[in-house]
Amino acid sequence: MRKSTASKATPERIDGRRERGRSSYRRIVEAMMELIVAGDLSPSAARVAEEAGIGLRTVFRHFDDMDALYAEITRTITERVMPIVMAPYPDQPWRANIGELVRRRVDVFETTLPFRLAANIKRYQSPFLMGQYSRVVMLERELIVRLLPASVRNDRIGVEALCAALSFHTWRTLRHDQSLSADEAGTVMGQMVEAVMARIVEEA
Repeated sequence: MRKSTASKATPERIDGRRERGRSSYRRIVEAMMELIVAGDLSPSAARVAEEAGIGLRTVFRHFDDMDALYAEITRTITERVMPIVMAPYPDQPWRANIGELVRRRVDVFETTLPFRLAANIKRYQSPFLMGQYSRVVMLERELIVRLLPASVRNDRIGVEALCAALSFHTWRTLRHDQSLSADEAGTVMGQMVEAVMARIVEEA
């Protein structure tokens, strides 16, 4: 009887440990994200542990280093914004689709703003974050260029100006450096893009 009871209890204890582990993992990620959103753009592991209500050793039991924690946050944010980023565009003129891209960028940039500011602080000391930065910049550029007809892509200066106007760097400057509201920044970005498109030369 004792042997049977022990054998039944063992899986329950294992399941309990696993659930506690998953709970701690989620609390660590949520604590890190909440601290960043609240304005602590470079929280220490000790601060994350305190916010999560767990021990510092538990943080490093789940994450080998802070890069691993940033990687999980990147995955979480990517899952949140990729449906917006990758949604198909209507069959309409390219200028209208660029206008739709502006609206999407405003949503995505505002959602990711605190996390990208936090990552920017660390990326020069983190190969992971530097690599992630390069991949995101390339993707953001590709998403613009693919909306342009060949007759427009040949206007190199116009394309570069469009990419600059639609960049996260521009959004950060408007929101963080110039202290504009999200609505104001979105309006400014839209006007910048319209001004660039008005000067783009379409080859026949």
